[in-house]
Amino acid sequence: MEYVGPVVGIANCLGTPVCKYLQYHRKLNDYVRNFKRMRDELNCKMEDIELQLKVELLRPLGKIPKKGVENWLKDVKEMIREAQVVENKVSNGRYLCRACNGKLVDEKTREMKEFLDKAPNAFEGLAIDGPSAGLPLPTSELVGEEAVRNEIWACLMQEEVSKIGVWGMGGVGKTTIMKHIHNDLLEQQRFERVIWVTISKEFNIVKLQNDIASALNGNMPEEANKVRRAAILSEMLKRAGKHVLILDDVWSEVSLEEIGIPKPSSSNGYKLVLTTRLEQICKSMGCKVIKVKPLSEEEALILFLSEVGPNIVQNQTLMPTLKLVVKECAGLPLTIVVIAGTLRGEDDPLIWKNALRELNERIGKVEEGEDKVIESLKVSFNQLKDEKMKHCFLLLKLASMQHKQLRKQHMLSSHVIARF
Repeated sequence: MEYVGPVVGIANCLGTPVCKYLQYHRKLNDYVRNFKRMRDELNCKMEDIELQLKVELLRPLGKIPKKGVENWLKDVKEMIREAQVVENKVSNGRYLCRACNGKLVDEKTREMKEFLDKAPNAFEGLAIDGPSAGLPLPTSELVGEEAVRNEIWACLMQEEVSKIGVWGMGGVGKTTIMKHIHNDLLEQQRFERVIWVTISKEFNIVKLQNDIASALNGNMPEEANKVRRAAILSEMLKRAGKHVLILDDVWSEVSLEEIGIPKPSSSNGYKLVLTTRLEQICKSMGCKVIKVKPLSEEEALILFLSEVGPNIVQNQTLMPTLKLVVKECAGLPLTIVVIAGTLRGEDDPLIWKNALRELNERIGKVEEGEDKVIESLKVSFNQLKDEKMKHCFLLLKLASMQHKQLRKQHMLSSHVIARF
């Protein structure tokens, strides 16, 4: 019985010319060496393509692999698995199977050579632009913001409304609401492109232009003067078709013309939405003004309970103090989430009373919403028990300050270059 396998293998080779059969038999070792060399070359090529693809996907936002590249990588991985099976079979083969093994190795070598010849050309690019509209943004769940969300959406759907200003105190949920709307716009495909750019307090026109261009999978020439840069960006946005541009966290009035943002109108279908803490910015830029108000007491309590943990929710002893803590959060979602996270799982009444007292001392005397958020972060920091964790936060703060200083220096250098 031990010779049945080899005999069957020889029978399968009977269709091969005798001279070729003898060649497979005599030169099996040569065929195996060629087989291994081709397998290694194919494996190296596959790894090179995967690495180059990763580099391309890290460049402009929204790049996706070409379908042919994905299929090639998938097929090659299967081919390399098959090659391993062939190698195992040959290494365990009997003497009488040498010719058949030689034929098997030769055929698999030719298949791998064909795959190698059809490898994607990295010089032509391995990735293409992703969905034209943009990519969804990660966001948290909304609580009690449906009314204002629906109001913003309704304005976006009205042809006569081209610019929308969403304002409210810091931490009230403007950014979270707009992230949800951004994702809804992508899902419903009402516009050809939805562009999200964060401005922040340290506004810099060059950085803003670069960020918008990057969101459009383009690049701005750093050496160009500000007039030319604005013209280039304007053309990019016009080529984007009917789009929504969302400028998040605007701290001062910005000139659309100076930046290179075409004026939105009912005729071109462009929409501009900005979020800000100052109502005056919305008015000065000619926006439809929409205010985001703090959560009601009921909504604030629901959000707090969803963040603080089930063991606290079920603890009726803590509930009176908990409700007072929620009230001190002034209906600001960011403050609520920060404080609830600090007290998550804490069932000691003294810890809750200490937190309430500190909130009352720090937040209760503050008028401005953004200061309330800062004070809530201080309370959260003070509640940390782990001194090493506190030290880490202080180091992060120091690193952040150093990073801001470097950014200021870079922005100044970029401004000087742009003038020339």
